[in-house]
Amino acid sequence: MSTREDLIADTFVELADSLAAGFEVTDFLDRLVTRAVELLDADAAGIMLADSRGQLQVLAAGSHDVRLLELFELQGDSGPCLDSFRSGLPVTPPDRAAMQSSWPLFAAEAEAGGYSSVQAVPMRLRHEVIGAMNVFRRAEGALIGSQLKLARALADVASVALISERTISARELMADQLQGALNSRVLLEQAKGMLAERTGVGVDQAFTEMRDHARRSGRSLRDVAADVVRDRGVPPRG
Repeated sequence: MSTREDLIADTFVELADSLAAGFEVTDFLDRLVTRAVELLDADAAGIMLADSRGQLQVLAAGSHDVRLLELFELQGDSGPCLDSFRSGLPVTPPDRAAMQSSWPLFAAEAEAGGYSSVQAVPMRLRHEVIGAMNVFRRAEGALIGSQLKLARALADVASVALISERTISARELMADQLQGALNSRVLLEQAKGMLAERTGVGVDQAFTEMRDHARRSGRSLRDVAADVVRDRGVPPRG
C-alpha cells in the first residue's frame, strides 16, 4: 500500500504530466477529486469552475449524491464553494453549528446526505479565481494546518494545469477548455444513466465501471461514455 508521502508525490507528478499537450480536462478533474479524497481524509469532493460568463458549473463530483448536493448549492446561491469563489479565500467552518449559521438550507441538505463538514478552497490562476474545490466529510472539523496547505496546493497546481503558460490567450483557452469539459460532463451523465439502466447497477457504480475501463484501456472517459451513448454495449468489467 502506498504511503501518504508516495500518494502526495504521485499526485503532483500526475498534475505536472497534465501540462503536456492534449490532456483531457474531464479525466484530469476526476483524478483530482479522487486524489483530494485520499489525501485530505475526506469522504467526497467536488469541483466547480466558472464558465465564459463567470457562472459556476459543476465539473466533477465524487458521487451522484455529491453532484446533486453541489447543484443544490448553486440553485440556492448559498454555500461554502460559492463563498470561496467570490472571496478567493478558503472557507473552513469549524463545526456543524458554523455551517448551519452560515448556510442553513445547504447545511441541512448536506446533513441529510450524511455530511457534517463541508470545506472549500479556491482554484486560482495568479490573481484570478477560476472556481473552487469542495471537500465533504462525515465527521465534523475544519481543514487546518498541513491539510489546508495541501488542499490549497492541489487547487493551485490544478488551476495552473488548466491554463498552461504555453497559451497565447489564457482566458480564451480556459473558456474553450471549460466548455469542452461541460459538454463532456453532459455526455458522462447521459452515459451513467444509460449504463445503469442496461446493467441494473446504481449510477455511481456505472460511473466507476466507465472510469475503470477508461484507465485500463488508456482511453478518455469521454470516449468511453460516447461508446455507451452510441449503444456500443457496456464496458468490460474486471
